[in-house]
Amino acid sequence: MQKTIKLKAIKREQTGKQYAKKLRLAKTIPAIVYGQGMSPIPLEVNGKELETVLRSGENVIVNLQIEGDPNVKEKTVLVSEVQVNPVNDHISHVDFHTISLTEKLRVKVPIHEKGEAAGLKEGGVIDHVHREIEVECLPTDIPSRIDVNIDTLKIGDAIYVKDIVLPAGVKCTLDPEEKILSILAPMAEEVAAPTEGEVVAEPELIKKERKEKEGEEKAPAAGGAPKAEKEEKK
Repeated sequence: MQKTIKLKAIKREQTGKQYAKKLRLAKTIPAIVYGQGMSPIPLEVNGKELETVLRSGENVIVNLQIEGDPNVKEKTVLVSEVQVNPVNDHISHVDFHTISLTEKLRVKVPIHEKGEAAGLKEGGVIDHVHREIEVECLPTDIPSRIDVNIDTLKIGDAIYVKDIVLPAGVKCTLDPEEKILSILAPMAEEVAAPTEGEVVAEPELIKKERKEKEGEEKAPAAGGAPKAEKEEKK
């Protein structure tokens, strides 16, 4: 069963880039919670507490405890999006989406490979068609990951959706015949064709044989004259 983590949040009275920048300097992350039948609520959350939530795994259920809003005290949510500053890799914003614990939803769950495929030892490579799959289930039944054993896979073998064993109450939304991953044969190394005007070096042995042949055609046999000269002297 998916665990639930509490996270304190404060309703944000101010918005805008400057205020958001001020929050980040104070190690506080701007956030927003939205969902069906409600107006989005701008929030701010403690940066360290948010990191603890995110490290808890994929699709963790969050019990968001909201301060400063007389109409909303708490919301059960999932993290729907995390924005990261590309310069320093710090979290710059987070979106939460409300859920109902009694209604099924669709989420994406990562695929986790167990073992080492026999085909890899033979030089094969893994072709990841899907690194995650979409499943449908109750929020409390969301698996943190889907384990797939690849030990027995040889070159040319594959794993399909129908081969995956899912927990009770969890259904994959993909076609059962959809390929998840396969083991491909190693690609043969290709030799690039010469570009126009490029001189291709000949092997040394061919060069040597060609020079010897040309020398035989130009030089007459020792002690003899060409056939045409002999006939004139006669």
